[in-house]
Amino acid sequence: QLQLVESGGGLVQPGGSLRLSCTLSGFTLDYSLDRYTIGWFRKAPGKEREGISCINSLDGKTDYSLSVKGRFTMSKDNTKNAVYLQMNSLKPEDTGVYYCAAVFGHLDGPTWYFRALGYDYWGQGTQVTVDS
Repeated sequence: QLQLVESGGGLVQPGGSLRLSCTLSGFTLDYSLDRYTIGWFRKAPGKEREGISCINSLDGKTDYSLSVKGRFTMSKDNTKNAVYLQMNSLKPEDTGVYYCAAVFGHLDGPTWYFRALGYDYWGQGTQVTVDS
């Protein structure tokens, strides 16, 4: 059973930076991180879950939502079975619970990258609060 655990959340001032980590474990049949598409989502109070970034297993390329593009950077380390989200120039509206998610294989086109229904495995989330 695939397990995902987020870490790195906390309190940061506006304009500051934070680096989130997502560690994956429980791979089966010798399948490793590179066989999965990984996404980052966030949930702010009173708002729907929002997809903000992903790495597609097909080509390893990253994609970002307009709300975070240019400020956030997603990466992965296959040797550590970990993915990361470097968040810079944080704003109060970035506050929320951040989740990493995974699906085996690749998603069928950009329209699926930021849809929660496209992902099968989820972490428990880590709280990010941007406040002065």
